[in-house]
Amino acid sequence: MAALFGSRVRKLRTAAGLTQTEVGTLTHVVGSRIAQIERATGAKPTLELTRALDKELVADDLLIDLWPYVYREAFPDWSQAFIAHSGRAAVIREYASHVVPGLLQTREYARALLSVGHSLRDAEHLDERLAARLDRQVRLTGPDRPELWIILDEAVLRRPVGGSAVMRGQLEKLLRMAEEPGITVQVLPFDQGEHGALGGSLTVLVMPDGTEVAYTEGAHHGQLTEEPDEIERFVLTYDQLRAMALPPLMSLDLIRSALEADYRGSRVPSRSDRRHLAQQQLQQPGGRQLRAGGRRIPRRRPRP
Repeated sequence: MAALFGSRVRKLRTAAGLTQTEVGTLTHVVGSRIAQIERATGAKPTLELTRALDKELVADDLLIDLWPYVYREAFPDWSQAFIAHSGRAAVIREYASHVVPGLLQTREYARALLSVGHSLRDAEHLDERLAARLDRQVRLTGPDRPELWIILDEAVLRRPVGGSAVMRGQLEKLLRMAEEPGITVQVLPFDQGEHGALGGSLTVLVMPDGTEVAYTEGAHHGQLTEEPDEIERFVLTYDQLRAMALPPLMSLDLIRSALEADYRGSRVPSRSDRRHLAQQQLQQPGGRQLRAGGRRIPRRRPRP
């Protein structure tokens, strides 16, 4: 599909009488990037670049229509059908057992995850996979954005993917995205024990026509299910997970707690550290004592 896409770009460019450099200038990339696209080498075109090419080459949406097929080639074979369905879904309900779902990942978090993939070929392949993953997030800002309901296992918050700085950025993004309309985030705490999706992640998609599709995924495999009986079982499992998880506001509090306790910067003291420091300051000469209710009372001076 990448070769077909590249050949269409080359024919449209030639018909327009433009050089690769000129097309690059029109679409705000270097001419060598256009050459890579035409030869189907290098990273696959992003959706933004595809739209620019379609417009400047007057392709009448031909390139835009081809792009989803090119884009899916950046993912493993077993996930491509799921990517196609999720790109059209009206509702996405996902339980993530180990990592933040791709739709909510930061660039740094996604890069850290993709860097350890067994199917990764080289640095160029990493950039290609990264671009493809981040391009999926465009759906959350468009007019046809789906309703998104995410349940995160507490392990997702505690595993320092990419290190503390990357996790700080990732948890901060989760908190921001949870404020967006149509996005709900819950956390399933450790103390809930075992449950029906303990072995991996689970996603239930509701398509525009109301039909449902379920997708289960492990570390190196995934399975898309369209059988009504199996889907009904997965929907029930997901509903049970929602009932076991903390309510949305309490979930956000737990994310903030993990952010402060586990991933604060070296110069940012924790809440307990700040409390201890305040108590020390209060005990110093000229300090103030606290009543039980939290009000300060000044120290009394000794009578002469």
